[in-house]
Amino acid sequence: MTKKQQKTSIEQLLATIVDAIQDKKGSNIVSIEIGKLPNAVCEYFVICHANSTTQVSAIADNVEDKVLENHHEKVWQKAGHDNSIWVVLDFVDIVVHVFQKEWREFYRLEELWADAQIKKYEETNA
Repeated sequence: MTKKQQKTSIEQLLATIVDAIQDKKGSNIVSIEIGKLPNAVCEYFVICHANSTTQVSAIADNVEDKVLENHHEKVWQKAGHDNSIWVVLDFVDIVVHVFQKEWREFYRLEELWADAQIKKYEETNA
């Protein structure tokens, strides 16, 4: 796979993840392109929040399902489903963080990567 094909594949995976979050009404969705930073652990972080543990779980489950359905890729590692206040899904090139709102405000991950390019996504009303 060429670098251009790999970049396209990562961009398609990112779009699927964002769509899956929007499907379950995730709030304040952002992607942070950290791959260009020194010692980056992946290409992107995707961060969103929800208002309940039930919604956190629903978002995380939908992301897993849509990525498997559209890309035939399983999550490499995951954590947080036991209490669903912060679920992390590691797809190697993209790491997804689904928070309950108050925990996202507490940890403020976006501020840790302030020197990276951050893209905000529109919330859907559908």
